[in-house]
Amino acid sequence: MTDQTTIERARPEPIKAVPVRHPGRWVMIAVLAILTAMFVHLLVTNDQFRWKFIFVSYEPGKRGVMFTEPVLEGLRGTLLLTVTSMAIGVVLGVIVAIMRLSDNRILSAVAFVYTWFFRAIPRLVLCVLFGNLNILWERVGFGLPFDQQIGKLFGIDDLNAQFYSIKASDLLAGFVAGMLALGLSEAAYMAEIVRAGIQSIDPGQAEAATALGLSRGQVLRRVVLPQAMRVIVPPTGNEVIAMVKDTSLVAFVPVTFELFFQLNAIKARTFVVLPVLVAAVIWYLIICTVLMIAQFFVERHFGRGYGTTGRARQRLRNIGVEQGGGIPAGSEGT
Repeated sequence: MTDQTTIERARPEPIKAVPVRHPGRWVMIAVLAILTAMFVHLLVTNDQFRWKFIFVSYEPGKRGVMFTEPVLEGLRGTLLLTVTSMAIGVVLGVIVAIMRLSDNRILSAVAFVYTWFFRAIPRLVLCVLFGNLNILWERVGFGLPFDQQIGKLFGIDDLNAQFYSIKASDLLAGFVAGMLALGLSEAAYMAEIVRAGIQSIDPGQAEAATALGLSRGQVLRRVVLPQAMRVIVPPTGNEVIAMVKDTSLVAFVPVTFELFFQLNAIKARTFVVLPVLVAAVIWYLIICTVLMIAQFFVERHFGRGYGTTGRARQRLRNIGVEQGGGIPAGSEGT
C-alpha cells in the first residue's frame, strides 16, 4: 500500500479591501464650504442689509418693515389671491382636460384652443390686459342679451332686461382682474397636468369598471382620478408655489393689497431699496417652504402602495401565493 501524500492547500490571504477614493467630492465639499462661509460673512458684516430696518424698526416707534400693518395686509392679499386663483385653475383645468380627452371633436378643439391661447400669453401681459378690459364695456350685467337692440326693434328705446348689472370699471379691475388673469392662465397648465395624469392610467381599468356597470363619470371619479393623483399632485404642488410668486405680477393691474406692492410702496417712501427687497425674499421663502412641506405630505399620502412600499407589498403577496397561504394577516394595510 503506497502512502498517499496530500498537499494541503495554502489558505488564501484575506482580501484587503481598499475603499474607492473620491478626491473630487472632497474638493467640491471644500469649495462649497468656502462659498458658504463667504456668503454668511457677507450677511453678517455688510451694513447695507440693515437687518434692524427689516426686523426691528424702520421708523422710530414702528415695527420692522416685514411686520408693518400694510405688509401684513399685503401678505393676506397674496395668500387670498393664490387660493382663489388656484381654485379657478384647478376646477377649470379638470373640466378643460376632460373636454380635451372627449370623443367629441368640437369639445376637444375648444379645449385645445383654450390651452394654446393661455399658455402662449405671458401672465404679466394677461394681468395688464384684464386690468384694462373695462374699456370694452360700460356695464356688465346678467339678463336678456342685446336688450337695447331688441328694444329698438319694437320701438322701445329704454328697454332694460338686465336682472343685475355693475359698472365694468368696478368689476374688471383690481383684485378680480388679477384673480381672473392668473386663474384662467393656471387652468391651461392644470388641464395639461390632469390630462397627463389621466392618460397615465391603464385604459383597461376604465374598461373593466365600465363592464361592471359604472357610468363614465363614476369611472372617472372612483377609478381613474384617485390613481391619477399620484401623477397630478407633484406638478400641481409646483404650480401652487409658482402661483405664490406670480401674484407679484398683479401689482401692474394694480392690486394694492398685495405683498410686493406694499413693499414697493415702502421702498418708494423711504428710498431704501435692498433691505425692502430682502424682506420680500424672506416672506416668499417662508410661504414657499410651508407649501413645500405640505406638498411632501400630500405626495406621500397619494403615493401609498407605489415605489418601495408597493414593491415590498407585491413581493409579500407573491410569497403568500407560492406558499399557498395567501397574504399574512395584518400585512394588507401596512
